Amino acid sequence: MTDIAGKRSAFRKLHESGCFVIPNPWDVGSARYLAGVGFKALASTSAGIAFSRGLPDTGVGRDGILSHLAELVAATDLPVNADFENGFAHDPEGVAQSVRLCAQTGVAGLSIEDSTGDAAAPLYELDYAVARIRAARAALDPDVMLVGRAEGFLVGRPDLDDVIRRLRAYAGAGADCLYAPGLRQREQIAAVVEAVAPKPVNVLVSSPIGLSVADLAALGVRRVSVGGALARAAWGGFMRAATEIAQQGTFEALADAAPHATLQKLFST
Repeated sequence: MTDIAGKRSAFRKLHESGCFVIPNPWDVGSARYLAGVGFKALASTSAGIAFSRGLPDTGVGRDGILSHLAELVAATDLPVNADFENGFAHDPEGVAQSVRLCAQTGVAGLSIEDSTGDAAAPLYELDYAVARIRAARAALDPDVMLVGRAEGFLVGRPDLDDVIRRLRAYAGAGADCLYAPGLRQREQIAAVVEAVAPKPVNVLVSSPIGLSVADLAALGVRRVSVGGALARAAWGGFMRAATEIAQQGTFEALADAAPHATLQKLFST
């Protein structure tokens, strides 16, 4: 399946029942590996691509992200969901322009955050946030999934009632899937799933939370992403090996490296 319409149709069907994991590659190589081990869809990670370029999360900029998304879409036959940050604009018209460009990369879906980037006022007022989601939905073809994100738990506003209020409002504004990164407790996740039903819910697992995919599925979660965690795991191995070499002059950590032959075989096909 290489056609964009086919990818988008398959992506929507994944959200209709059950629960699937949508892992987050940060480059073409990691995307191809994840496709090869059997995942059914991929999602970009703003942190992963930023770290690979020596930048902080959200530091890449719109043009760089659009180029990166086009690479991910072309890398495999899997649908790709874009971590599209806050739409690279504050006003609804700017968000609409950005998401049109994002859709042109061939992504099957994209998410829009309600975070402002301003530490003093980290979340858009609800009415304005809703207007941004509504503008994004109007700018997209119906086959492109729109994910509404409530960022309260990530920006120091862990108010579950407010998160649910926002997610419901984003659903009403046209979001196809709802996402509140930072939820870690079973009760919180169950409350969000119930509150926005029958809309599908994405749960972020970027570190162990004591819940498996089966546990999340039992709570009614439709999809599970890992954000920048796989990129950070790769960085963890790299940093441990590099630190050992630099500080101890030994090379034991290299024993955990992926075999050259395995990677050669993967990228030769």
